[in-house]
Amino acid sequence: MSKSDLTELVTETNTNSKKIKCGRCDSYILSAGAGIFTKFDSGLNVPSLRQKREMTNPNDAECELLSNFWLVKDAFTFENIGFTNTVQNKKYLICADCEIGPLGVQNLDSPNEFFLSLDRVKHV
Repeated sequence: MSKSDLTELVTETNTNSKKIKCGRCDSYILSAGAGIFTKFDSGLNVPSLRQKREMTNPNDAECELLSNFWLVKDAFTFENIGFTNTVQNKKYLICADCEIGPLGVQNLDSPNEFFLSLDRVKHV
């Protein structure tokens, strides 16, 4: 994501300037101002939206290194979000309507931190 794209999405107070919707079904996920922009310089390894093969072991998932996230500190802040079962001490955020995902991640070591990827949602 380019710096100019980020400028349009992040307010002066470091929150999301636009509402966030699912990229597939347009389900409303997060209100404007509800997420705090967070950048991981080394990135977070998140499973790809589309896996090329069937898996029997979660360790075999194809992953992407993502850096830009909206940090949400309370699950009830979301308008509409779902969670996967726990996989290696993480839960993945999915669209509650169409179940596409993962759109983000929650590490259970920090249960009140939900990271929603800027690259996996629409900003409207």
